[in-house]
Amino acid sequence: MKKIAVLTSGGDAPGMNAAIRAVVRSGIERGWEVLGVEHGFAGLIAGKLSPMGARDVGSILQRGGTMLGSARCPEFRTEEGRLAAIHQMSAAGVEALVVIGGNGSQTGSHSLVEMGFPVVGVASTIDNDLCGSDVTIGVDTALNVALEAIDRLKVTASSHQRAMLVEVMGRGSGYLALMAGITGGAEAVVIPECPTEPERVAAEIRRAYERGKPHAIVVVAEGANPNAQGLAQYVAEHHAQLGFELRVTILGYTQRGAPPTFADRMLATRLGVAATDELAAGNRGVLVGVMKGEVVATPLGEVVSGKKALDPHLMEVARVMAR
Repeated sequence: MKKIAVLTSGGDAPGMNAAIRAVVRSGIERGWEVLGVEHGFAGLIAGKLSPMGARDVGSILQRGGTMLGSARCPEFRTEEGRLAAIHQMSAAGVEALVVIGGNGSQTGSHSLVEMGFPVVGVASTIDNDLCGSDVTIGVDTALNVALEAIDRLKVTASSHQRAMLVEVMGRGSGYLALMAGITGGAEAVVIPECPTEPERVAAEIRRAYERGKPHAIVVVAEGANPNAQGLAQYVAEHHAQLGFELRVTILGYTQRGAPPTFADRMLATRLGVAATDELAAGNRGVLVGVMKGEVVATPLGEVVSGKKALDPHLMEVARVMAR
């Protein structure tokens, strides 16, 4: 092995830069040349590969986002697009690729492996919905951003006797909403995995008022049906007497842009180094993640074909803690 490449793909996650840094520096330590790919798979197809040295990744550890950039790439879903990407890597002398990203990114990784090109994936997504890792890069930071927002909203909600519908990210996964709801003291949590009738949410808000609470917090995943705006509309049309005034706050991309926490910097560093360890050991077509505190490698075929489920017991915990 003489030359590898690294890219970030899909939604950015705090800690991606720390993972890039770890891949570059641990690769250099092994005597490899490391190339950075700009703008994910789109940049790979376009041949945007540049050498990266130890100084090129200096002072990025604390930065959110990704210095390499990321982009959606419909062309990569086609065989022609993937062949173009492989051609660009072969022309640059790249012998293996490290892909830092979530489900969609690792599906792309797996497709390259099936075409014979060596890839190791690094588990990174704030949704924490990727099989092969108990926790993924970016999750801890995103949760802390959500918690800080909920704590602040609770202060003003109590001051004005209001109910707050707080929408967090998570199109297909309710992990962020559930964890933020439990640790933020929410009166209700609404997630895609557990269909929830709007009437039930309205009832929880009313019960919180009747129990003498000065506020009610409902944490809603963006992919829930209905989402926060839909719930607010339902309440406005059907419930004039909730006790509380109702407000909606959508946190959106603020959850992605924060500087990574200690936990995310450490996780990203461990997984970035683990990616080069796997390549040095001759392993290909795996995702590096953390299971029960230990770094593990899971075949990409298992990662992209599986579905990571939420612990149903945690929904009961959320309900009990809302009393």
